Amino acid sequence: MDDFLIEFFPSVYRRKQAHRDTTDYCKYDNQILTLFTSSLYLSALVFTFGASYITRSYGRRASILCGSVSFFIGAVLNASAQNIAMLIIGRVLLGIGIGFGNQAVPLYLSEMAPAKIRGAVNQLFQFTTCVGILIANLLNYGVEKIHPWGWRLSLGLATVPAAIMFVGGLFLPETPNSLVEQGRLDEARTILEKVRGTRKIDAEFADLIEASDAAKAIKHPFRNLLQRKNRPQLVIGALGIPAFQQLTGMNSILFYSPVIFQSLGFGSTASLYSSVFTGGALVVATLISMALVDKFGRRAFFIDASIEMICCSIVIAITLALKFGEGKELPKGIGVFLIVAICIFVLAYGRSWGPLGWLVPSEIFPLETRSAGQSMVVCVNMIFTFLVAQFFLAALCHLKYGIFLLFAALICIMGSFIYFLLPETKQVPIEEIHFLWQKHWFWKRYCGPEESARELKVKPEQ
Repeated sequence: MDDFLIEFFPSVYRRKQAHRDTTDYCKYDNQILTLFTSSLYLSALVFTFGASYITRSYGRRASILCGSVSFFIGAVLNASAQNIAMLIIGRVLLGIGIGFGNQAVPLYLSEMAPAKIRGAVNQLFQFTTCVGILIANLLNYGVEKIHPWGWRLSLGLATVPAAIMFVGGLFLPETPNSLVEQGRLDEARTILEKVRGTRKIDAEFADLIEASDAAKAIKHPFRNLLQRKNRPQLVIGALGIPAFQQLTGMNSILFYSPVIFQSLGFGSTASLYSSVFTGGALVVATLISMALVDKFGRRAFFIDASIEMICCSIVIAITLALKFGEGKELPKGIGVFLIVAICIFVLAYGRSWGPLGWLVPSEIFPLETRSAGQSMVVCVNMIFTFLVAQFFLAALCHLKYGIFLLFAALICIMGSFIYFLLPETKQVPIEEIHFLWQKHWFWKRYCGPEESARELKVKPEQ
């Protein structure tokens, strides 16, 4: 928004106004401006480790409440900011809230959901994120017309979901897994019976107790993640998927979609309006994924969407290479074509790497490393989110349309990663996922019965 730029980034505003004197890809290339965005993710990756301790020791609900308080304070600071320092401190507090929320909420959903609908329930996390993005775009479109303080209203309205998160957290029951982990067995059994709607939960409850006993024997869960038997969870869940989720280029489009559309010549208001279309496509895609992921499986959605995203990235790159020049607005037809290509990309991402990037890691870690593993997921996710957010505009300025070819190559690598290394986890009880590794063509060498015996320093039975 122009009022925001005039207040805090006047040099960027002047460069933006000098449309004909600057390369269109470079008009927003300002490291302080991008630090305002990416500082949120940097603080989230740091504080997710503190969230891990609270999540494991005091429960998933405690982390949700802590996150909501931090998010509320950060939104207030941003809305009342008088200088860049206040803006960035506010963003850091928002990041702490995200660190806690992203650490606890996927675990909460996966642990509360029955195995047969765990995929759909867990994707409520991504769905509400997408709805939030859409609502934020609509609000920005509305408050942009309020001069000169519309941007304050935009940033301050983040207090509303923070307040809802806090009040809702007060009424949430703790997960049975967490209650068992804390030794509150009677409460855990009562909650499990309630959320399953039946008293016939003996087998599942026994699995929880067994998993909890194994978890209590682990004094250093982060160190335990590095053990050979946990190699698939480390490589796939803690490192591969959360990193690849950011390297699709999707978050770059979402973070800077108004900037991208404005740089493509749509104008300030039209750019926000256009980004509403991408936000709407993301919501629709997540609904598709929620409805079908437990039927068709995680692997099929990952692989099919990767192919679509590669094609769209190449099409966008070729279009920009042929039609986008310095200081010139794109023809209307080309602009509409780009929006359609981006929306198809968003639809593919929104039913695959977006929701499944949180679902799959949250369901593959054993209880003894689940909280630590989820912290690693959030940390790696935020590291790559920070790097992409901080350097995307600079890369766009220097690589121009080539950045979308880079994303296409990365998506090709990550699609192959899923094809060869991820087994199907649909409708498998969360405490039985480890059996999948023992049967997998590659991971069985790390997780087979012989390896378990080796870990225990016991000779395997012949």
